[in-house]
Amino acid sequence: MNLYFSVVRKIQKKSIWFLVLTIGFGFLISCSHHDSKTLLFVGSFTDKKPGEGIHVYEFNNNTGEATLKFTVDRITNTSFLRLSPNGKNLYSVVDSQMDYNGKVAAFSVDYKTGELFLLNTQDCGGRNPAHLQIDKTGKYLVNSNYTDPSLSVFRINNDGSLNPYNQLITFKDSSIVKERQETAHIHSSNFSPDNNMLFAQDLGSDKIRSFKLVPENQDTTLQNENSLKTKPGSGPRHFTFHPNGKFGFGITELSGKITVYNYKNNSLEFIEDYPSYQQNQAIYRAADIHISPDGKFLYTSNRGPEEDSIAIFSINLDNGKLSLVGHESTFGQHPRNFAITPDGKFLLVANQFSSNIVIFRRDFKTGKLQKLSKEISVNSPASLQIFTYNL
Repeated sequence: MNLYFSVVRKIQKKSIWFLVLTIGFGFLISCSHHDSKTLLFVGSFTDKKPGEGIHVYEFNNNTGEATLKFTVDRITNTSFLRLSPNGKNLYSVVDSQMDYNGKVAAFSVDYKTGELFLLNTQDCGGRNPAHLQIDKTGKYLVNSNYTDPSLSVFRINNDGSLNPYNQLITFKDSSIVKERQETAHIHSSNFSPDNNMLFAQDLGSDKIRSFKLVPENQDTTLQNENSLKTKPGSGPRHFTFHPNGKFGFGITELSGKITVYNYKNNSLEFIEDYPSYQQNQAIYRAADIHISPDGKFLYTSNRGPEEDSIAIFSINLDNGKLSLVGHESTFGQHPRNFAITPDGKFLLVANQFSSNIVIFRRDFKTGKLQKLSKEISVNSPASLQIFTYNL
């Protein structure tokens, strides 16, 4: 009899431990779905008057739904946003496309609530700031001024606020499209994967201007200017580097082309170009370009006038060359900007003229896009940033 009770007690103990482990494992699985939060930041044009310039949404990584959490009001033309590498700070151009100097605003991000807190603003040294870029260390921010063609360089303080710009580099040049290239127009800039170089896209001069990043120099952070000529009338606009660090991809606004480059020895070497639009157009307005997190697919946006679309290409990881997968309607007008979620599941498109953000689910194998039924309505969306925070 004692042996019987002994065996029963052992079975009961094992059953209890199994139950504890099962509950614990289930708890961990449950927690794994709630240990992160994804925020979507939307910057907008505000019709050149103070208005709701920045919206913050919580984005559901399973369903693709977005819930509004916070709005920055009484701010003008916050048409381009950039998050710091750690997601703790958000930077926005302010007063873009105005007839006076624009600014750059620095915010701290409370990722638990979605709230933004203004740290400070700084004059950007010219009219119409169009793009912001931050180096890999998170210590330097570079602003691109379009109308007064220039780059302004800011040092970022430990709290995320900005010092006044320590360097302002101006440009003079032109190219063959009289209506758009009467002077230089700096539209964007990108730090190289190794953080050695900055490459600036000059739409007005058909040039990619390059600079050596010299962090230890307080006055001339960007040095040794050089330039790479692109095809006349192409109008370089935006650029992105491949996650493997070997290739660069540019979108040329005026010719509607994607240009592929090798990146080596601090330089870009042209490989090939491809049409971004599905059909030939009288006027091209190619806009934005991004690569999926796994590096397998490249996407570009085309802003009418006859085709509002996302172009989809697969990338040859050996030589950087592209193969067309297809085109997808943006279900709106003038897709100025788009973004891919960090997990690669979704692609979101900001249609500026139709004031809607369309959400697509990405197919990891084919790269194709499937539109979801729910959209985000926001006035004149122009810039998207997405970050997933660990809780």
